Amino acid sequence: MEIYMWWLDLDLDSKEWLRENLRAEELPLPVLQGIAEAGGPHPDNPRAVLTEADWDFIETQSEFVD
Repeated sequence: MEIYMWWLDLDLDSKEWLRENLRAEELPLPVLQGIAEAGGPHPDNPRAVLTEADWDFIETQSEFVD
């Protein structure tokens, strides 16, 4: 599922972590859970959760006034 479809439902703490840790190779469990609960991907491999396009969205398109 495309990030723009679940980003708005992601909890604020997870959004902040993702913005502060752009392109992190591993995501902490609370962030992974937040992404899954918001309707995003939840693969077995935590390194594969976000694509390059997802990181680009977080860096350039996500609003800081969520």
